[in-house]
Amino acid sequence: MSEISAIEPSGDSEKTTLADLLTALGDGVDVDAETLMQLIDQSLKELVEGEVVTGRVLEVSVDEIIVDIGYKSEGIINAHEFRDEDGLVSIAVGDEVEVLLERREDQDGNVVVSREKAEKMKVWGKIEDAFKNDEIIEGVVVDRVKGGLAVNIGVRAFLPGSQVDIRPVRNLESMTGEEIRVKVIKLNKRRANVVVSRKMVLEEERAEEKKETLTQLIPGNQLDGVVKNITDYGAFVDLGGIDGLLHITDMSWGRISHPTELLGIGDTIGIVVLSFDPERERVSLGYKQRMPDPWVGVAEKFPAGARMHGKVVSLTDYGAFVELEEGVEGLVHISEMSWRKRIKHPSKLVEVSDSVDVVILDVDEDNRRISLGMKQTEPNPWRLIAEKYEEGNIISGRVRNLTDFGAFVEIEEGIDGLIHISDMSWTKRIEHPSEILHKGQEVEVAVLSVDAERQRLSLGLKQLRPNIWDKYAETHQVGEVIPGTVTKLTNFGAFVEIDEGIEGLVHVSEIADRHVKDPADELTVGEKLQVKILKIDADAHKIALSAKDLEPGPPTKREPKPVPVSEPLSAYQQDGRISVGDVVGKILFPRSSKIEDEDKDEDKDEE
Repeated sequence: MSEISAIEPSGDSEKTTLADLLTALGDGVDVDAETLMQLIDQSLKELVEGEVVTGRVLEVSVDEIIVDIGYKSEGIINAHEFRDEDGLVSIAVGDEVEVLLERREDQDGNVVVSREKAEKMKVWGKIEDAFKNDEIIEGVVVDRVKGGLAVNIGVRAFLPGSQVDIRPVRNLESMTGEEIRVKVIKLNKRRANVVVSRKMVLEEERAEEKKETLTQLIPGNQLDGVVKNITDYGAFVDLGGIDGLLHITDMSWGRISHPTELLGIGDTIGIVVLSFDPERERVSLGYKQRMPDPWVGVAEKFPAGARMHGKVVSLTDYGAFVELEEGVEGLVHISEMSWRKRIKHPSKLVEVSDSVDVVILDVDEDNRRISLGMKQTEPNPWRLIAEKYEEGNIISGRVRNLTDFGAFVEIEEGIDGLIHISDMSWTKRIEHPSEILHKGQEVEVAVLSVDAERQRLSLGLKQLRPNIWDKYAETHQVGEVIPGTVTKLTNFGAFVEIDEGIEGLVHVSEIADRHVKDPADELTVGEKLQVKILKIDADAHKIALSAKDLEPGPPTKREPKPVPVSEPLSAYQQDGRISVGDVVGKILFPRSSKIEDEDKDEDKDEE
């Protein structure tokens, strides 16, 4: 047999252990009794309760694992300490395992050892070393607890909410299951209390990244960054140790309503450094600057009058924005959407993402504005109307709407004409169109004028019948004495109906030869009297009458003889004053200036 010197120590120990000796004996190695006893004594002396020792698995059963730790008796460990997630025992006979010697001997004479406690002892050792040497250790977030997170670093450690990140984290639950790197900032082994910080690790990493990033913050440089936060006005991008602001106006050459239309938190994007303030450490970034400005030369690419195809990208109350190419948009104003349809909102005609044909109306390259039209892709129906209808044509239509100043009549789909209130009757004084028309009524009207450029069509109702004022002016003349009936009294005179639908005005100065203060003192409504025509204005629909010194008889074309200037004024005085009306009332001709003044007074009083 071999000598004891042939025994090689097992493991990393430089001494020959009892386990090594027993193994050698099993292999036929010759060992003397004295050496054997020395090794046994040495083994017994080296085993100290509370220390971690290495043993060899001798037997594996369903419930127990028997381990030889080089002691006079074996250690017995519950099999559950070796079961994996699937419930299978993950160790075999002959495997070496580290265990904690809890007691050398229990009441049954067995050595009490524990693999789990040995593992914890090793973990605590690593944690203590990391704490002393300010080292980083890895862990897994296992739970959300009051004030922070629970992290498994081999033992359960507490990560305060203030130490989770450089910036406050709103949703800590979202980190459950995440692997993180932390530093131990507080340790109490006796109470099994460990506090860790992820923030310290991130700050150190960020400081190192920042040194490198600062050397690259040169205007014009292109970098990669990670979107960390998004606001209404832009996005903050982590460049590596320092954040930069990407303003919404620098995200796209086109129109966007919110940064989330292009970016999401966590996105890695390429950006351009626009400016850097070293003192304040503020960085302005650009995203659209990675590409050429599409507005350069846009007037040549999209000349006025050109027909183009585009996509609706945005709707507002006043129109729709249409993208002609990436970064170039134009506005179709609501008034330029349809010749015929009355559109209250663009959504009644188009939706976002619709493809539409448009015509370029105007290009303002300096202000980045393009005016577009959709209705211009179709013939202008107003030009067709101008060609189709002439002044005097009688057409029919439907009353679509009534206003204080007239009525709108639809003569074709989307084509309205206006009957002004003054064109509804030759004789009747109309206060509101509803006195004659109602909404939805079918009517015949006369075309008065068509303005295709201004898209206006003037219509008339009274023009369907002859102008009775023109006819009256043709059949009557100044100086003619005619019968009439008083229809209305005012403080400035009396209105007298002298033909069906035709009234004239007898001014207060033309009622009697004497001075009249109030026409009601001389006349009554319904009274019949003879009047003389002083003036006929068919265009203005006004006739001036006089009721002074009239006798029935044929009209005369002679000019009346003026009153002599030498006539005493006392006949026209009253209360020491001269009535100018009484004086000029005696003068039949010439009196055009007097009648014009009366007409003005009449208009003013009627208003």
